[in-house]
Formats: sequence, C-alpha cells, structure tokens
Amino acid sequence: MDKEDHKHDIIDEDLYEEIEDEELYELVQEEKRKALQKAALEKDDGMKSKRPFPKWVFWLIAIAMFMNVVAILPQTFSIPAIDFLMTSARLSAQEDIQAYKQSVVVVETGESKGTGFSISDDGLIVTNYHVVDGEDTVTIAFPENGLFSASVTETYPEVDLAVLQINDAENLPFLELASETTFDVDEEISFIGNPLAFNGIANEGTIIGYTQLSSWDEPVLMLEAPVYRGNSGSPIINQKGKVIGVVFATLNDDDHGKVGLFIPIDYFHKRYDD
Repeated sequence: MDKEDHKHDIIDEDLYEEIEDEELYELVQEEKRKALQKAALEKDDGMKSKRPFPKWVFWLIAIAMFMNVVAILPQTFSIPAIDFLMTSARLSAQEDIQAYKQSVVVVETGESKGTGFSISDDGLIVTNYHVVDGEDTVTIAFPENGLFSASVTETYPEVDLAVLQINDAENLPFLELASETTFDVDEEISFIGNPLAFNGIANEGTIIGYTQLSSWDEPVLMLEAPVYRGNSGSPIINQKGKVIGVVFATLNDDDHGKVGLFIPIDYFHKRYDD
C-alpha cells in the first residue's frame, strides 16, 4: 500500500499493489486545466476584437469538457474509483460518520502519506507499522484540529501496527476501541481514510472472514470493500461505533477476488495493553 513491507513474504502485487486509479485524479485535473486554458484563449481573442467574452460560454465549455471526461472514464478506468467518492459523499451526510471523521488523521512522513486514528484525547494515534517504518517522528493532521508532531513510541511489525504520541495534546477527538473483534459474516462496517489523492474519505463494506497469510503467525480478516493506496491505517468501525480493526493491505484472493485486509483489534490489545 504506502510502502513495501520487507517483513512480509507475500507477493507485492497481491498485497501492496500500486493503484492505477491515481491516474483518474490526474486525468480530471488535466482536463480541467485544458478547459481553463481554452476559455482564457478565447477570452483573449474576444478582447482583441473588442467583443466581451460571455460568461455563459465559459461555463458551457467547462461543462462540455467535464461531460467528455465522464463519458470516457468507463472506457479507461475502473468505475469503483468514481463510486467511492459518491459513497463517501452519501455517508458523510450522516451525523455518526461526521463525528468519526474528526478522529481520523493523515500520517505524513518524508516519503509517504497514510491514515491513522486517535484513541485518546491526549493524542495517542494508531496506524500501520509500514506507514511509519524507519521514522522517529511524523506529522499528524486532524481535519479540524490542525497539524501536530508525533513520536513513534511503539511498533509491532509482526502485526503491522504502530502507536504514535502527540506531545502536549489535549481535548482531541478520538474513537472508542472494541474490547475484541466480534462479527458476523457479511456484517456491514464503515471505514475512513485518505486514499489516492484524497483525505477524509468514508466508505463501507462487509466482513468476509478470516484468512491465513503465509508470512503471519496469526490470521487476519478479509473485507469486501474498495480499499485503495493510502487507506493503510484506516479504522474499521462496526455498527456500534467501535473500532474492531485496522486496514493494512489488499489481496487477490482465489475465491473472492480483490479484497481488503484488516488487523483485528485484539492484536493491538494483546500487545499494547500488556
């Protein structure tokens, strides 16, 4: 996902594959720039002929360019890259999701961007080990509370988890952890993260069940959901509003196709609480 984790012997393209849908964002931005350039050139030509450039023509061009982009996307890119933005907009209208999003942070290092989430009001952050591997301090960005510097205080590479501590923090929003990961097959969950070039994207999915990775001693859970590069460290939130796991990778499964993988919250309690 964000960095290759050399501690996993699973094939990279299965577990930490590059997401080509980043190109979708770049395409939209490029078409936007072309539309603005075209409008500006036509405006300049109009000024030279002493004829004002009608605003409605500018908007017509912009709308036409946007429609052209939308028309070619299904032929060029995977539809899920569009769907997850629409899903996020729908979910973000819900009060509970709005509240959860305040506790989900951007974890930035010199080389990558990932996701983390606050679990205490004094700035205790949980994320993936591979997001902060090799770092002593990182930058944390809350949606409403601004930027902070945090120290990497605990690492558990065997389960791809890390704990960060913000210095001199108080009254920060946080999520409540479940005491253990209990679920039903096909149970609906939500998760929030910073996939691709976006921040604070809410999404939903269903739990498939456990799978055993060849490089892990303990099984992890598979998720039927649109997990993308940058979702590493996203909290898995159940219907009761509690975190039951942490997203860390994707996998091409023989039976279920491309799935998300998340670490049960039990593995965090087993190490940090002890």
